[in-house]
Amino acid sequence: MVKLDNDLMAIQNVRLALQEAKTAQAQLEKMTQKQIDEIVGAMARAAEAEAERLGALAVEETGYGKPADKKIKNLFVARDVYEAIKDMRTVGIIRRDEGRKVWEVAQPVGIVAAIIPSTNPTSTVLFKCLIALKARNAIVISPHPAAVRCSQESAKVMRDAAERAGAPAGLIHCLSQPSIEAVNELMKHKLTDLILATGGTAMVKAAYSSGKPAYGVGPGNVPVYIHRSADTSKAARLIMQSKTFDWGTICASEQALVVDQAVKDRFVGELKRQGAHFLNEQDKRKVGAILMIGKGLNPKVVGKSPQVIAGMAGITVPEGAKVLIAEETAVGLEHPLSIEKLSPVLALYTVNDWQEGCRRCIELLELGGLGHTLGIHCEDLPVIEAFGLEKPASRIVVNAGTTFGGIGATTGILPSMTLGCGSFGNNITSDNIGPQHLLNIKRVAFGIRDMVTEDGEAVKAAERVEKTLATRSDLGISREEVMQIVKSVLSEMQAK
Repeated sequence: MVKLDNDLMAIQNVRLALQEAKTAQAQLEKMTQKQIDEIVGAMARAAEAEAERLGALAVEETGYGKPADKKIKNLFVARDVYEAIKDMRTVGIIRRDEGRKVWEVAQPVGIVAAIIPSTNPTSTVLFKCLIALKARNAIVISPHPAAVRCSQESAKVMRDAAERAGAPAGLIHCLSQPSIEAVNELMKHKLTDLILATGGTAMVKAAYSSGKPAYGVGPGNVPVYIHRSADTSKAARLIMQSKTFDWGTICASEQALVVDQAVKDRFVGELKRQGAHFLNEQDKRKVGAILMIGKGLNPKVVGKSPQVIAGMAGITVPEGAKVLIAEETAVGLEHPLSIEKLSPVLALYTVNDWQEGCRRCIELLELGGLGHTLGIHCEDLPVIEAFGLEKPASRIVVNAGTTFGGIGATTGILPSMTLGCGSFGNNITSDNIGPQHLLNIKRVAFGIRDMVTEDGEAVKAAERVEKTLATRSDLGISREEVMQIVKSVLSEMQAK
């Protein structure tokens, strides 16, 4: 009976939050671009000021990752994402195409239901609040059950900053009881206008099945190809920096290295010099045995250090080991090192050339990362082009760590904490999500040409006759007589 009461209370809280959000959003929608930008700027400054505290809180509550790196992710939102969107027009007429005589008018979608993962709880809350309000939407957040407190605190930081800057109260809500019943109510309620879902495959599928417009993201089993032309020292350094960041909790982080035989020894040597520990066959089997539960990733290894993972597997690794790497020859669920691991563990495959590397990367993407991200370290532009053209990945990151390249921190793509996988990954978009995805764009279109139809041609011909006759005064007929002639001709044509 108590459980039923709690479920009913959670559902009621969802409804109350949506009602308040609806009222507040109607007020926000009337604000000017200047007012919106002042609110969003205040939110970004508050996120920056609280980045360290929120990062520590996330690790304390979830046990995933590193406090210092969680702080960097929060700062990425407060600085990089904000810098990318601060001048974006989201109010009124946002574009005028004078050549085509089309005006584009921005209108908010309304209320955004935001599903938050446990791996990046604070940064994702900060990010979604920022882009939702930039587009003049309200937001109701459903945190992961393992990250309720840090998600709520992040939402509070955003809410307080927005309201101090003049935003109406009630725009930002974070559920305190994110039960399955509450999340379903949030996603399916009539007041919810759009779902922005970051989380596991089951949650994303639920969002798409809700009957509401939804942006979901898929898993990222990211393969990285190291071509024989690569600067192996630089590639190893970038990969190690990327894979060790927050102990691999960002879904764009590297999961498998696919290296040309010609440079394998040199590349492996560089990885070892920079702190990678290679597992022997016995230790590889022991680590593989703890990576999965059933057909899915074991959550106990997510965001843990190599030493903690080794302890779970019953093996010993050096204290200074930064990443665990095991050589692999096959791809599939029966080979646990080939799945998305969300931890500092990598598989390493050896190939003879870029064509074989291409096939291996596709295999890895098909296992669980279709549409997400692919990395390539290479100085041969035709090979880079071939990878960009052929691979079923939405982000092809070249000569950069995929963790940072995929989210737009070290590449020129839009900085974002929500990465679409396109139709490859059963997503509606392959974009890095931003405020532009949370807007309805209306078009005011002026007539610029006549429509050509069979009747239209007759009318235009008659008009030309009228104009010609009306200017010929020497014919001695009046304008009224000309019009009678034209009408008679049109009637005869229509009768035929």
